[in-house]
Amino acid sequence: MDYLEVDGAREYVARLDHDRDWRGQIEAFAADQGIEAGFFMGIGAVSDATLLFYDQHEQEYDDITFDEHFEMTPAVGNISMLDGEPFAHTHVVLSREDGSTVAGHLDRATTFAGELYVREFDATLEREHDETTDLDLWPL
Repeated sequence: MDYLEVDGAREYVARLDHDRDWRGQIEAFAADQGIEAGFFMGIGAVSDATLLFYDQHEQEYDDITFDEHFEMTPAVGNISMLDGEPFAHTHVVLSREDGSTVAGHLDRATTFAGELYVREFDATLEREHDETTDLDLWPL
């Protein structure tokens, strides 16, 4: 395992805007605040969610879109740089009215309501292509 010790820097709490993309708002916030590495957690409600699943054999993402309303319980992820822009690597568990769930890598979702905690790291993490997995990973 490769690792990098990081110090915590600024911390934020935020309320996401209604009817905007959940992940896109995190990336815009990170760009506005100059956050190049961090961690976040969020809760709320979304609709029209698109999740991605990485097929390890084919080494490509498959997507599935859900045209329904969900509780987000929770969203967790990290912020790092990808191609010079903040990237919010986001995983979610989405709960339906009957209590069943879907989960995975969040591509996009329309925010109904959202509350977010962000902790910036005093570091820069720039994702690089990893030949083994064909993913953009941290080069630690």
